[in-house]
Amino acid sequence: MTNWDDLAAHRRGAEGRRIEALFEAEPDRAARRSTRACGMLLDWSKTALDDRAVALLLDLAAGVPARREAMFAGERVNETEERAALHTALRRPADAGPLPVDGRDVMPAIRETLQRMRRFADRVRGGGIAGQGGAYTDVVNIGIGGSDLGPAMAVRALSPYHDGPRVHFISNVDGADAHDTLRGLDPERTLVIVASKTFTTAETMTNAATVRDWMARVVSRPADQFAAVSSALDKTAEFGIDPARVFGFEDWVGGRYSVWGPIGLPVMLAIGPDRFDEFLAGGAAMDAHFRAAPLAGNMPVMLALVGIWHHQICRYPTRAVLPYEQRLLRLPAYLQQLEMESNGKRVAMDGSDLPRPSGPIVWGEPGTNGQHAFYQLIHQGTDVVPCEFMVGAAGHEPELAHHHELLVANCLAQSQALMRGRSLQDARAMMEKRGLTGAELERQARHRVFPGNRPSTTLVYPLLTPFTLGAIVALYEHRVFVEGVILGINSFDQWGVELGKELALELAPLLDGKPAEGQDGSTLRLAEAMAAMRRAVEG
Repeated sequence: MTNWDDLAAHRRGAEGRRIEALFEAEPDRAARRSTRACGMLLDWSKTALDDRAVALLLDLAAGVPARREAMFAGERVNETEERAALHTALRRPADAGPLPVDGRDVMPAIRETLQRMRRFADRVRGGGIAGQGGAYTDVVNIGIGGSDLGPAMAVRALSPYHDGPRVHFISNVDGADAHDTLRGLDPERTLVIVASKTFTTAETMTNAATVRDWMARVVSRPADQFAAVSSALDKTAEFGIDPARVFGFEDWVGGRYSVWGPIGLPVMLAIGPDRFDEFLAGGAAMDAHFRAAPLAGNMPVMLALVGIWHHQICRYPTRAVLPYEQRLLRLPAYLQQLEMESNGKRVAMDGSDLPRPSGPIVWGEPGTNGQHAFYQLIHQGTDVVPCEFMVGAAGHEPELAHHHELLVANCLAQSQALMRGRSLQDARAMMEKRGLTGAELERQARHRVFPGNRPSTTLVYPLLTPFTLGAIVALYEHRVFVEGVILGINSFDQWGVELGKELALELAPLLDGKPAEGQDGSTLRLAEAMAAMRRAVEG
């Protein structure tokens, strides 16, 4: 039997065993089933993993070290696009030495771009680069996908460190996004960053043109208040952007892995170059841990193996990311793209059909808000949802320490409640104390039963700093990579996003009332109905 079969058999043999019983059998379970790295603690003891399961999972990961070193060395691990996946180079320490890719050391260009970003950010923040109306008070970043989710997540997460201009984000092609973001901003004191590697992304360029028109009503030379993150210098020049304000990156940096480089320019403008360096250092520290730590003590590896156990072996279809940190509001959305675009595949590297599920559905919301929204399903629903809690030991507001204590208490209580549950016997005792008897007692008691035995992990960090955020993001990047290696898929391409884009271009004329051939009846009818509704709205 293969390890996959062994794991499935082991899981069937342990069916019905409760996680709490593992703590009774292993008095030191909490210490044995946890991993430390970069000042953080990952506790995965509240899962059903025992020694046998861990050993089998580690065997599945036997191919990870070679593949990991190939990635860090700049080999073409993104095989379908025949390129490297070298986002780790963007955060590589300055003293790490050369890194040749296809015979060329890529580090000088990376460091030169980073220095250009630093000089630009310092001058914007200091007023040396200003708008028509004076020093910039606001920055608007226009991008979508990886050009938006990473910097938008990081800017919000690091708000205690903001000492630069206010930073806003426009991503959706829905005109409401641009309209609502621009409302109240001063065009003369607003810097706009257009983030698109090819400078052809339809949503981004539509929004860029709209913002330029908005600015042109007041600013005599609106393009002078634009910068770009792009490798298409011809197109940025055509748009009118000064080449000195264009920051490019290589094709071996995927969009969802790009916040470490020029895509992170909005983050640098908000918190300053030195703090941005701390963010990079956090990612680099997790890289060093990932490369050096043995698999059994390796935080990304163990987080990945927990995920493999829950999704591919236990067949739990989703996992919830639950940061007990309001400033990590956008982290679940960021991880949705990172994990679902990377590992949402149906074929293996060689093009054959996958014999088992690929990546899970990832979703979540910060605690304690989620407790009053979807935790009902997590605790008492018919599907088991593995939960990934994360919480800081301290908050940034010492004058509100009592808030943080309540936040942490809720986080710990939820993971404990998921594991323990509440038995029917205990629920009956509760109802008896309320004076209920007979059939009504039984009915009410059953509504108050919590099955428990529901798994979770908890990531604890001292304080949400730029370094810590960098380590958390790199942790999840490597977790996705490890899962992809074990599943035999390419975590660095995303062909699944292409077809809808192509069809949208084909359908645009139809929505303008022009004839279209080869369309299905549903699409034609929907277009006709919307055209009629629009005419009614417009009078």
